[in-house]
Amino acid sequence: MTDAPEAILLVGGKGTRLRPLTVHTPKPMVPAAGVPFLTHQLARAKAAGVEHIVMATSYLAEVFEPHFGDGSALGLHLEYVTETDPLGTGGAIRNVASRLHSGPDDPVLIFNGDILTGLDIRALVATHRDSGADVSLHLTRVEDPRAYGLVPTDDTGRVTAFLEKPQTPEEIVTDQINAGAYVFNRSVIDSIPAGRPVSVERETFPGLLADGAHLQGMVDSTYWLDLGTPQAFVRGSADLVLGRAPSPAVPGRCGDRLVLDGAQVAADAKLMGGTVVGTGARVEPGARVDGSTILDGAVIEAGAVVRDSLVGAGARVGARTVLDGAVVGDGAHIGADNELLGGARVWCDARIPRGAVRFSSDQ
Repeated sequence: MTDAPEAILLVGGKGTRLRPLTVHTPKPMVPAAGVPFLTHQLARAKAAGVEHIVMATSYLAEVFEPHFGDGSALGLHLEYVTETDPLGTGGAIRNVASRLHSGPDDPVLIFNGDILTGLDIRALVATHRDSGADVSLHLTRVEDPRAYGLVPTDDTGRVTAFLEKPQTPEEIVTDQINAGAYVFNRSVIDSIPAGRPVSVERETFPGLLADGAHLQGMVDSTYWLDLGTPQAFVRGSADLVLGRAPSPAVPGRCGDRLVLDGAQVAADAKLMGGTVVGTGARVEPGARVDGSTILDGAVIEAGAVVRDSLVGAGARVGARTVLDGAVVGDGAHIGADNELLGGARVWCDARIPRGAVRFSSDQ
C-alpha cells in the first residue's frame, strides 16, 4: 500500500438550497473565509499527506480548472472529470475510477464537497488499515439526527446498518450519522456499476453490508458542519475566521474579522463575529457587520447593520438598512432604510427601492 492515499472530491452538486449564491458559482467555489470553500478542503487533504486528487465535477464544471489548474500551487496533483448526466454520489465515484493510480487493495479517500470538518484524516485512514475494512466511514454525533442517515455500529466500530432519515423515536437507535468522508478500497470503487446513477448512501453501502462486506465506522466529533444552506455557509465562514473550524488556507490570522487586500473599512465601522470583507469591498462609517460575509466589490453603506448574512459580489446594501440572516445575490442593490430578516433572499441583480421592505420569512 502507498503511504499517502489518493482522493476523490465530489463537487458536482447544483447547490439548489444555497441559491442565489450558486446561480453563477458552484457551491464548493463560493468564498468562505476569503477563499473558495474548496480551497480549505484541498489544503486539509494536503496537510494529511494526500498528493493526488481527482475532482468529480458537473454543475458549472468549467470554473474549477481555471482557478486551481493542475494543483501545483497547492502542492497537489489535481485532475478533473466532468459528468454529462447526473450520476449520484456512487456514480460520480465510479466515473472517475480510470484516473486513479491505486491498486485493488489500496485505500482511496472520498470527500463530499460541502462539508466543513475538523476530521483527523490520517486517523480515518489508519482506522481503515488497522481494521481491514472494505470501506470506512467518518461518523459524527448530532443532537437531532432526523435529517440525516443513521449509522449504528457494534462495540468494535463495525457498521451494523444504514437507516435513512428516521422520524419516530423508536427509529432513532443512535446519534451517529454519516459525516460525508470515506475510505474505499479501490476494488470496491471498481465494483460500483458504471454509466448509471448510483447513490452510495442508498445503494452501495446497504448492498455491501448485505453481501457481508466489512464497513467500519470511526466517530470523530470534532467540528462538523454541512454547508447546504445559506445560514450554515455564513456560519462556517465565520467559524473559519474565528478559528473554531481548522484550516491551513485562511488567508490571515484568526480573529473577529478578516479584511482582504483592497477592502475599505471606515474607522468607526464595527466588524465582529468572524466577519469577512472581500477584495475591493467597502464598509462605510457607522456600519456594523457581525458574523457575516461581504464578497468582493460589495458596498455596505453608512449606518447599515448586517448580521449573520451574506452579501454577494458587487452588491450594495443601503444606508441604515438592516439585514439579519439574509442572503443578497451578486449585483443586487438594496436601497436605504429597508429591513430583511430571518432567511430573506434577494436574487442576483435585483433592485429594492428605499424603504420598500420590512420582510421576515421562516423559509
